[in-house]
Amino acid sequence: MVTSQESERRARRRAIPRNRHQAEEPTDNFSRGFDALGTLAVNGVQVSARATDLASGRVLFSVDDHVTMPTASIGKVLLLIEVATRLSGGVESEAFLTLERDPRDAVGDSGIWQHLQASALPLGDLAALVGGASDNLATNVLLRHVGLQAVRTRTEELGLTRTALLDLVRDHRGPDDAPQLSIGAAKELTWLFASLARGEIVSPEVSQRVVGWLSLNADLSMVASAFGLDPLAHRRPDHGLLLMNKTGTDGGVRSEVGVLRGPRASVAYAVSTYFADTQLSARLAVLDGMRMVGLDLLEYVH
Repeated sequence: MVTSQESERRARRRAIPRNRHQAEEPTDNFSRGFDALGTLAVNGVQVSARATDLASGRVLFSVDDHVTMPTASIGKVLLLIEVATRLSGGVESEAFLTLERDPRDAVGDSGIWQHLQASALPLGDLAALVGGASDNLATNVLLRHVGLQAVRTRTEELGLTRTALLDLVRDHRGPDDAPQLSIGAAKELTWLFASLARGEIVSPEVSQRVVGWLSLNADLSMVASAFGLDPLAHRRPDHGLLLMNKTGTDGGVRSEVGVLRGPRASVAYAVSTYFADTQLSARLAVLDGMRMVGLDLLEYVH
């Protein structure tokens, strides 16, 4: 006999969009997060997600992981890879280069450089600001230096076809601007972060630089809210947990990709949501759903 609770669970799973890609049934460890994403889908939230075991590559669960979604600041990781490649290329002028901010780079929202007195910072320091605080001003200055086309070329060389940094950061997007800062597919993003963790993106040195910058990220408000880590200091193992992640936040967009290592296992994960952010309750429901995925990740690795 099927209980009403089980019937409701099955209904939520059927509601997860399957028009482009079949949702992959989760292992028992991930049924809680899978059901939470299903509930969001029932309520009109577009969801794309994937989690894989870092050691074996086994897919733990996936939901429309080929679908390209708006990912806001997550695309800045592609910029960091290009910057790390230049810093690791043995070009002395790049290693000691200091970049000045310019009025054309000005932008608000995330970041701290806009609030500091220093008008110029070394290349590596700007990358650290992007990794730690998703600094928009530092992003624009770095993009002006390396060029958006160089980031696109690097993205293509990595074999990414559904993930891209589309534009610099803007306070307002007009009809002639890219509609989103970045886009990404959960399958590609989990591959990218797993490859970074294994030292396989460009070179071990480049991967290590990027991982170091991302390990500074202070935004643990989404999936990572379940891990119990100090948002301002988690570069060393804490209760056996070690995290690197990047988040993306915009109107109607909440997205996170990361690698979580624990005593029992390690996982690469990506969760992206796109929703009508017209009420606080809708936003909080999305964050609660992402946290449920985080709780399953934590249980798997710990």
